[in-house]
Amino acid sequence: MPAGPYGWTHGDFQYRNLLRQSGRVVAVLDWDRLGVRPYGEEVARTAQVQFGVGGVFDLDRIAAFCAGYRSVIDLSEGDLADAVKRLWWKRLTDFWQLEFYLDRQDPTFGVMFLTDEALLNWWTDRADEVQAAYAAR
Repeated sequence: MPAGPYGWTHGDFQYRNLLRQSGRVVAVLDWDRLGVRPYGEEVARTAQVQFGVGGVFDLDRIAAFCAGYRSVIDLSEGDLADAVKRLWWKRLTDFWQLEFYLDRQDPTFGVMFLTDEALLNWWTDRADEVQAAYAAR
């Protein structure tokens, strides 16, 4: 059972799902994953998508993002550590990109798989540093 407080979350909150106009966010798109889940899960996934670029995490940005989030929603280090470990495991065992690549014959997903695999290797080698960034206040 995931740790921490639960509530309604977007489920896929990331830059690709924000509509901007004149430098301001005017809409949040893609609500198909809306659901009640641990807030830590939303934070972990959002930070991974936003700041896991080019096969590495931007740990300073993760720390700033998590500190900002935790200034509004009370998430303990344990809650976030649980969410980050669960996300790492999910990424380790999830091959959805290969399914899209092979079943739909879309080469985009092959590239995405390789990028995510590089991030997973980097993340595994620096698990303590990643956990520390997520624990930032």
